[in-house]
Amino acid sequence: MLQSHSMVSALILGIIFLIPIILIPRIKGWSKSARTPRLLRLWRQPKQSSEIISLRMYPIKSCRGFEVQSTVLKEHGLDLDRRWMLVDAATNEFLTIRQIPDMTRIDTALSADGNDLLITIPKPGLENQSDTVRIPSHPDTEWLEANTKSAPVKIWQTDTDGYIYGEEVNAPFSAFLRRDVALVYKGPTPRVLRGNGAPDLLGRVQSTGFPDVHPVLIASQSSMEELNLRLERAGQDMITVERFRPNIVIRGGAPWSEDSWKTVRITGQKDAGKAGETSIDLDVVARCGRCQVPNVDPVTGDKHKKQPWDTLVSYRRVDGGLPFKPCFGMLSAPRSEGVVKVGMKLEVWEETTKHRYIPGF
Repeated sequence: MLQSHSMVSALILGIIFLIPIILIPRIKGWSKSARTPRLLRLWRQPKQSSEIISLRMYPIKSCRGFEVQSTVLKEHGLDLDRRWMLVDAATNEFLTIRQIPDMTRIDTALSADGNDLLITIPKPGLENQSDTVRIPSHPDTEWLEANTKSAPVKIWQTDTDGYIYGEEVNAPFSAFLRRDVALVYKGPTPRVLRGNGAPDLLGRVQSTGFPDVHPVLIASQSSMEELNLRLERAGQDMITVERFRPNIVIRGGAPWSEDSWKTVRITGQKDAGKAGETSIDLDVVARCGRCQVPNVDPVTGDKHKKQPWDTLVSYRRVDGGLPFKPCFGMLSAPRSEGVVKVGMKLEVWEETTKHRYIPGF
């Protein structure tokens, strides 16, 4: 009798153990890339919870962006982020602040109804005067075919498709930058992630618009404050996080604790008609190695010869894949899409000590 009871108990325990194994693959949203199955999260707590305090979009690569209180996070990044870029009119090769710091003086904004992107371009030699270019913020194929021409454009060492605007749009850009340039909108062919986001590493095929490599850059306000303390102690001017052009800025956590993030979750918005909270998981694929773009004042376009580069180099060369570059911010790839708002939570679900940058250019 005792042996029979033991066998029954063992059978029950075996069934309990098998239930998660059977159910987890059937859970809605499960995929090979989902490193933390949703069922398992019922028994777990996030390792860290922070608050989103800023959402920033830069519609034209290397031009000035703007903050929003709410937007849609898509798999290619925040809704309008880096959907456009400027190219050399002769070669169709992309241009950035690296070559032309004054690009940051080109300002962008949304019209009151959100239907148009408003681009403010200074007039050369005329103080406080500018041209305004107005284009659809979400142009459809019909509009693009009527008002642009499709052509391959180069970003880093890869070619992708783009819609090139005409002379009426391009003329103010060329006059201000003193060279022939063209504005380009990303074409429909996916620009598949490379480097740390390559399909064999990420576990899925994902694309983006015109960011350098990955869709979303997350920055920590506490890390920004720690850098500013060092700058202040060295007798240097403090700077704003805008220098680093992040998409999401969070408040909470120790300075540089983001270095170990592997999987994070944005949560906190109630989904009408459904119980619980909507959430978006992101794979944090790499640290962001910095060039000297943060040395450029985003308002004036003036480039400081040394700072904050020298200070960052002194203590933020922390990635074995980037031995000569300092790191600030974390590059990530969203697993799904949804509305994000300032005030939502960013939770850290997985961490790693094995981040190592792989070039994706």
